[in-house]
Amino acid sequence: MPTQTTPATSNRPRRGFSLAESIIAIGLTSMAGTGLLLALASSLQSTTNATDRAIAAGMADQLMDEVMGCRYSGAGSGAYQTPLCANSYEMAGSGRERYDDTDDFTGFVAQPAKDQYGVELGQGDDVGGLRHPNFRLPSGTFTNWRQEIDVYYVSESNPSVKLTGSNTSNMRAVEVRIYRQDGNRGKELLKQARRVYAYVPTPQ
Repeated sequence: MPTQTTPATSNRPRRGFSLAESIIAIGLTSMAGTGLLLALASSLQSTTNATDRAIAAGMADQLMDEVMGCRYSGAGSGAYQTPLCANSYEMAGSGRERYDDTDDFTGFVAQPAKDQYGVELGQGDDVGGLRHPNFRLPSGTFTNWRQEIDVYYVSESNPSVKLTGSNTSNMRAVEVRIYRQDGNRGKELLKQARRVYAYVPTPQ
């Protein structure tokens, strides 16, 4: 009967990680994890900023369309009204629902960002009331958002030049700015839009 042989075992002692090596390995793993978390946080912040800027662009476009959908000047005020402003009746509304000509929007400011009826965006039903709770944005979503609108006369020879004082022309500009108030970065401009439009006098 053949004899079975067992392999010879090594007399060398098994070597594991030393305490120092273990600490170094843990440290390297922690550094790698920290780097990964920082990269993830930066990516999330970039995504949030991009989303906010996209929302601000849509908000600015909506406000610009609202202004430009109104007539050039108020009835009886003439095309060269100065100063440009809303009258007492128009300003007495709950929001912008009484604004019917472009100069009414001069100096408009709202924080939080609001719809035409003065209701915080994401809460209203577009007719002055509140939408069903299931369809509202979380309360306070736009608390730190600020809308600003300016309307002013510009030079006909160079529409980039804003006219001051009582100077008027046949051209005006609408400027819309959307800000976000941030505790760390202060007042951050997310979107600015400007459009020049003209008054064409009736031929005599």
